[in-house]
Amino acid sequence: MAPSVPRTRAVDAICMKQIGLDNQDRTIRRLRSQLATERQRLAATKKELEETRVALEASHKVIAGLTEIGLSMSKIIERMKAKKQQVRANHVECHQNFQARIHEAEDSMQAQHLLIEALVDEKDNLLQTIHGLQEANNAPAPFDGDWEEEPEEEPEEEEIEDIPLGEGEIDD
Repeated sequence: MAPSVPRTRAVDAICMKQIGLDNQDRTIRRLRSQLATERQRLAATKKELEETRVALEASHKVIAGLTEIGLSMSKIIERMKAKKQQVRANHVECHQNFQARIHEAEDSMQAQHLLIEALVDEKDNLLQTIHGLQEANNAPAPFDGDWEEEPEEEPEEEEIEDIPLGEGEIDD
């Protein structure tokens, strides 16, 4: 029996080694399968990441373009605001100039009115002096006392009368 025991031990050792190798082979195949699956997942993730990167780059380009458009529009709006303020200032200045001209014209008209009144008063005084001198000298009155004063002109606008149109006349 002695010779068979070492052989049995050797066979058992070989069997045990074969079982270990088989186990290792299954483990290696399982690990290779897991590695292949993980590589596929990594490839899909890498592809998704690349697509996301491309989309992000496109998005950044769009954002940069929109930002540039926004800045351009802001500049245009600022120029328009400045132009509007300038137009408003010019309008105020023109309005003030027209108001000044109107006041000057009113002042001139008032001065002319006062001058006319003074001239009318002076004329009345001269007529009275002439009349007094004529009475003092017993001379006949040159004006026969029918002197009519001119009516004072009102600064109101004259109304334009409607003139009926005859045949063949053109209405402007």
